[in-house]
Amino acid sequence: MSILTSDNIQAIRCAVDHALDQAATVTLPNFRQPLAVANKAQTGFDPVTEADQQAEQVLRDCLMAALPEAGFLGEENSRPSAGDAIAALAIDPAVQSQLTWVVDPIDGTRAFITGLPLWGTLVGLNDGQDVLFGALDQPWTQERFLGWDGHAECVHQGGTRPLSTRDYRPLTECIVQTTTPDMFTTSTTQKQFRSVRDAVAMTRYGGDCYAYALLAMGGIDAVIESSLQPYDIQALIPIVHGAGGVITQWSGEPCLDGGSVVASANAKLHEQLLTLLQNAHTDTT
Repeated sequence: MSILTSDNIQAIRCAVDHALDQAATVTLPNFRQPLAVANKAQTGFDPVTEADQQAEQVLRDCLMAALPEAGFLGEENSRPSAGDAIAALAIDPAVQSQLTWVVDPIDGTRAFITGLPLWGTLVGLNDGQDVLFGALDQPWTQERFLGWDGHAECVHQGGTRPLSTRDYRPLTECIVQTTTPDMFTTSTTQKQFRSVRDAVAMTRYGGDCYAYALLAMGGIDAVIESSLQPYDIQALIPIVHGAGGVITQWSGEPCLDGGSVVASANAKLHEQLLTLLQNAHTDTT
């Protein structure tokens, strides 16, 4: 059961909308513009831009102004600054202290720096057990995907429509998406991914967080990924659930901590995908 009331959820939605609007004033002017790109990885390539860092700072200032007692986890590890001018929400500080904002200012930085509109700004609010509210904002396409308490909707150019995943169809008719096969970094996860890829009708690459929006809109049947961090996935969980989908780790356990994640349009397909993944894991031939 949520520790927040329906009135509190609506107040949080307003705070998140405000934070996302402010973050877009940073991200949009930098999109499809020349950018300085740094590599924050010790090995390999993990790009970051000033837009990532500045957008996270804006998000932190706005969200922490709304819930000053909450925790904050962001990909870029921003520090508090002067804060935003909005008033704190009228939510008991003891309740606030159980909450944590989980933020990725630009999920899909590779897409961002190459001009693909498949990146998004992610904001989730969790209570340590579950994600109570999640938002994915794609300001270039003017789409904002929201999920909470079994509901999911897309706000687009002032209009709002509910989100609903696809009905069940056999694996041989399914469309699966993943950001890149490079995220399957071990021979075991590569083998598990191939077991799904070989069973379905089509596998599409690219998408980052937007792939989960496509799932929630009914455009694809599943998303399968690995090597995820909490800030990559938490905001997306309520959106998938609210649209009627299922999202877990490949083991079937909750995926708040990231790791290897599979999201499916419905429970029947999800069970089939979990079986494929687990059988490939245990098969030694």
